[in-house]
Amino acid sequence: MKLLISNDDGISALGIRTLANTLAAAGHEVTVVCPDRERSATGHGLTLLQPIRAEIVESVFDPDIKAWACDGTPSDCVKLALWALLDSPPDLVLSGINQGANLGTEILYSGTVSAAMEGVIEGIPSVAFSLTSHTHKDFQPAAKFAEVLVAKIAAQPLPESMLLNVNVPPISWEEIAGVTLTRQCVRRYVDVFNKRTDPRGKTYYWLTGEVIENLEPPLELNLPKDIPLDIHAIEKNYISITPLQYNLTYGYGLNQLSTWEFNP
Repeated sequence: MKLLISNDDGISALGIRTLANTLAAAGHEVTVVCPDRERSATGHGLTLLQPIRAEIVESVFDPDIKAWACDGTPSDCVKLALWALLDSPPDLVLSGINQGANLGTEILYSGTVSAAMEGVIEGIPSVAFSLTSHTHKDFQPAAKFAEVLVAKIAAQPLPESMLLNVNVPPISWEEIAGVTLTRQCVRRYVDVFNKRTDPRGKTYYWLTGEVIENLEPPLELNLPKDIPLDIHAIEKNYISITPLQYNLTYGYGLNQLSTWEFNP
């Protein structure tokens, strides 16, 4: 398959090197277009008020991989690849492997998920991969599953409007309990802004925080009740696959609001 790979951790991240090299070794045609530095938590931002630059990168990936480093956001990278850098559209857009989880409502901030979602918006099935640890450095199990999943998608293509958000627990391949389809949880954080002073005496703030709870979201219409939450799957050492879409229309909300009457 012809694959476009991006990320939000930057061109030097171990996760994207492991993913790209593993898939190239499996015989896929791999192109990498990703940020030239870390651009985590940028969401689906685009660069509109300044030019975007992209430079060819050599000696980072397998010699058969074409790679560019872009000074824009993850979404910029995918959009630039599809409209300017590639000579033809890829069969699949992949993002990752991210260093850290993208579970529940974290996906709204995630540059990793947004890069993959850009592919879906352009009509190309896409997958976001994340390793659910900020310190674990063995990306090979996640890359091995990516190889399995890409082969599965080659045999049974995804609908064009579907994005798969994949989270892999930070354990060995042998310890993985299995693979399960999941739905998003709601992650609540306590946000703390540390107030600090720079060397010139000016005040700045640094956002920190931690997860305080994972909640069950309202069950959407027609969604089976026995589908586990993504965070619960990871806690049990399962690989979590959550199908996502960019259409944020709330079906249950439409039903609830259908009884409203307006008399302008």
